[in-house]
Amino acid sequence: MTATVPHERMLREIFVPARGQYDNIGDILLRRQLLDWLRPSGPLHVYVGVAPDGYTTGLGLQPSDVQYRSFRHWYVAALCSAARGRASYVFKPGEIQLTLIGMKEHLAMLPVLAVVRARHGRVVRVGVGSRNFARVPRALMGPSIALSNLSLWRDAETAGYLRRGSVMPDLAFASVQAPRSDSVRDVLVVSMRSDLDYPSPAWFAGVRAVAAANNLTIWCVTQVLRDDDKCAQLAVDLGGQALRWNGTGHDEQEQRLRDLYRRAALAVSDRLHVLVGALTEGAVPAALLASSGSDKIARHFAAAGLYDVSIDSTGVSAAEIAARLQNLLGRREPILAGLAAAQGELQTARRLLDQVLSIESPR
Repeated sequence: MTATVPHERMLREIFVPARGQYDNIGDILLRRQLLDWLRPSGPLHVYVGVAPDGYTTGLGLQPSDVQYRSFRHWYVAALCSAARGRASYVFKPGEIQLTLIGMKEHLAMLPVLAVVRARHGRVVRVGVGSRNFARVPRALMGPSIALSNLSLWRDAETAGYLRRGSVMPDLAFASVQAPRSDSVRDVLVVSMRSDLDYPSPAWFAGVRAVAAANNLTIWCVTQVLRDDDKCAQLAVDLGGQALRWNGTGHDEQEQRLRDLYRRAALAVSDRLHVLVGALTEGAVPAALLASSGSDKIARHFAAAGLYDVSIDSTGVSAAEIAARLQNLLGRREPILAGLAAAQGELQTARRLLDQVLSIESPR
């Protein structure tokens, strides 16, 4: 009689890059969430590059995580582990710029991915979205996608463009639990990109009007360091206060922002992760765009089942801007219900990730 050979889960080493825009707390929200999801599936080997200490602290790296500043050392370690049949690879979440520079991870890592797959490891990407949709970069992405066991994109347009994988809400929607309903909401938060047009007089008048009508104090905030000067000027022009940032202590600035978001009734921004971060703390998101042309925020919120949060203010009167912001404030409960549903979808995505990374082998 042949005995049944028991099986146990083999935890492979997971190689994952976590570097990003070191002046952008939004990148930390995504990467920290993914790292937290991955730890139960195996020991992490994390590439952080020349990240400042505040950035790595914000990532919540654990003593058990192996941290690499050198790309070469991390890459060689990944190849060696893959050759021994001990490695899996996870792409970093966030936005891909489909240019030769923007796709360097997806091209440079192809040898590692090939060895990982040849030795029965797993390759996954979770919460990735494209900024542009040209035909040639899509072809260059093909081998990387073909070598992946799982691709979960953070918006439907990216999934359709790259023609493989499915859609999940952005990882930042999972950053905290549903907010307390009894929080005091006496703040209107504003944060605008420094690389886009300065808002119009009607934009300012509309924001001031809705703040006055709801007895909200205006706070302009810096979540991305390069926006800091614009934050200061917006505060002056809106007659509000400013929560600025000098680029250090990323975890401390995130906490300051969250404390303010927890008091916010409304968050006005053209930055996706300002709006998502504020929403996870109970604020109503309003993508009040100062210039037309970008659908980034709308499509990422749509992937989370949340619609009509974007307002193109180009050529719109102050009264109409105020009315549309007020309408969003009136939708707070269904918006928070949508957030809870998106967080449920993210837990489903997490279970799928766990399943794909789970590898059984004989003892």
